[in-house]
Amino acid sequence: MRDLPAKRDTTHSPQFLGLNPNEGAWPVSEFGKDVIVGLVDTGIWPESKSFNDKGMTEIPSRWKGQCESTIKCNKKLIGAQFFNKGMLANSPNITIAANSTRDTEGHGTHTSSTAAGSVVEGASYFGYASGSATGIASGARVAMYKALGEEGDLASDIIAAIDSAILDGVDVLSLSFGFDYVPLYEDPVAIATFAAMEKGIFVSTSAGNEGPYLGRLHNGIPWVITVAAGTLDREFHGTLTLGNGVQVTGMSLYHGNFSSSNVPIVFMGLCDNVKELAKVRRNIVVCEDKDGTFIEAQVSNVFNANVVAAVFISNSSDSIFFYDNSFASIFVTPINGEIVKAYIKITNSGANGTLSFKTTALGTRPAPSVDSYSSRGPSSSAPFVLKPDITAPGTSILAAWPPNVPVDVFIAPKNVFTDFNLLSGTSMACPHVAGVAALLRGAHPEWSVAAIRSAIMTTSDMFDNTMGLIKDIGDDYKPATPLAMGAGHVNPNRALDPGLVYDVGVQDYVNLLCALGYTQKNITVITGNSSNDCSKPSLDLNYPSFIAFFNSNSSSASQEFQRTVTNVGEGQTIYVASVTPVKGYYVSVIPNKLVFKEKNEKLSYKLRIEGPTNKKVENVAFGYFTWTDVKHVVRSPIVVTTLKVNF
Repeated sequence: MRDLPAKRDTTHSPQFLGLNPNEGAWPVSEFGKDVIVGLVDTGIWPESKSFNDKGMTEIPSRWKGQCESTIKCNKKLIGAQFFNKGMLANSPNITIAANSTRDTEGHGTHTSSTAAGSVVEGASYFGYASGSATGIASGARVAMYKALGEEGDLASDIIAAIDSAILDGVDVLSLSFGFDYVPLYEDPVAIATFAAMEKGIFVSTSAGNEGPYLGRLHNGIPWVITVAAGTLDREFHGTLTLGNGVQVTGMSLYHGNFSSSNVPIVFMGLCDNVKELAKVRRNIVVCEDKDGTFIEAQVSNVFNANVVAAVFISNSSDSIFFYDNSFASIFVTPINGEIVKAYIKITNSGANGTLSFKTTALGTRPAPSVDSYSSRGPSSSAPFVLKPDITAPGTSILAAWPPNVPVDVFIAPKNVFTDFNLLSGTSMACPHVAGVAALLRGAHPEWSVAAIRSAIMTTSDMFDNTMGLIKDIGDDYKPATPLAMGAGHVNPNRALDPGLVYDVGVQDYVNLLCALGYTQKNITVITGNSSNDCSKPSLDLNYPSFIAFFNSNSSSASQEFQRTVTNVGEGQTIYVASVTPVKGYYVSVIPNKLVFKEKNEKLSYKLRIEGPTNKKVENVAFGYFTWTDVKHVVRSPIVVTTLKVNF
């Protein structure tokens, strides 16, 4: 693996997404100027430099929001409200940590600065990831609606917060939370965001962190965008220099000062005996996690034995959650582990090593990859709409943090504080897409919510920085299926000019709800309308992706999808269809050519999936369908699955 020095220019996801100030989405949208991004979260730390309003123009006159008295707002942070009446009614004797919008957990400060934070020079996490921190839409405004807290997250408070955001006039909503395994008419996010969609507010939501198993995703809501989490091409390293001069690099976020050199190093196998570890606690102990299941226990054992330093040999994708330890430690691959073990074995009692830390490496490959924790589809609430929709950076994201909230160091003996923190999760991916949506709203104010979502999906990246298909860490680095990554990895600059978009109206969503077998009462809960028209129920939503459920016992079957695309590119153009094969199935398109005479013209087509062609089909087969003209590539994922649907 290449160990490259970091360029000190950004920290680092905007650059990874191809954003730059000279061309593309940033200058075209003026960095999201005057777009208002609302977040329902744990609150905000208004004094963070990420919310400074230097150089910002006056607040748009259409803004109707307010800031509660304990928060000092400005031209960047233009709204701050908290919602806990539901919590207080449910638990009258509860003690509220902060009866204000102030963030006592850090999550909301992190997500809001990721989406729309101002530029902050010299940001870092104790020397890791140093550079200029910036939100995706640094020219946008921020409004925080605190409805999540240490005391709990009640549906009534969340709905009240979203309703307020709608009335205040936000353009984009970022919701880094969700409710598991509930039908749409019982899902507070689904209910409240339907009204947001009707008002033209784009809603970005997180897929959840229950991967890598299929069907664990939340926010599988047809009228929002659901975001999976991927990696950056950036790693944080520590280096072990062995007594023979050989250097071995591993992953680490240790931020203490480990200055000892030529420390005795000893191999302790599984490190499953705290008493034995305690006998060598002044050594660098080497632990081997042979099958990827012991890593948490090993880290705990080393900590409990009060060992000064450790090298963990592991290929577990979960090891990322233990990089930040209170003792000096690095995590090395099994290949590098063999080098360390061989040195110890040959040198015997004279083996020693020196550890150094705080190296940031850029350009690591392959990247992006879908991370293992990211929740997979299909959606249990609306399985006939393929979810997640898109992947965005979610692993080791640097963003603002309240300076009085300790960072989450694994089994730390003392509190550690910082102004910027590295976090991983789909909670971090969601505000990236909210920021991209803010840029697109700034560049294309005429586009509908569905058009923005379509543009983001159909222009996304399929390939990583090795020019191979994006991989799935949770599936042994095999190519990621759309159930893991959606349409692909977000590409903001290409989304500016998608060529064609798949638009969806309110009635289309109602038709879907009718087809799901919901009662009028159920549908009314979602739509807020007691006279929903169910005369044309349809599970076939005009969506930029396709998912077909087939019976594995059936010798043959077929499914047909009807789609309408709108030409948002140049006037006259011809698009030609192509399909990458879906293993075990036959996919056809009628017509296979679309001739547009003018801009904003709509044309329709049918996509038909037939099969299976043999009885040994995979549980999940996938491919891609593409419309191409001389300038645009409009790509949609196709999933065919024999998984049983329960909704």
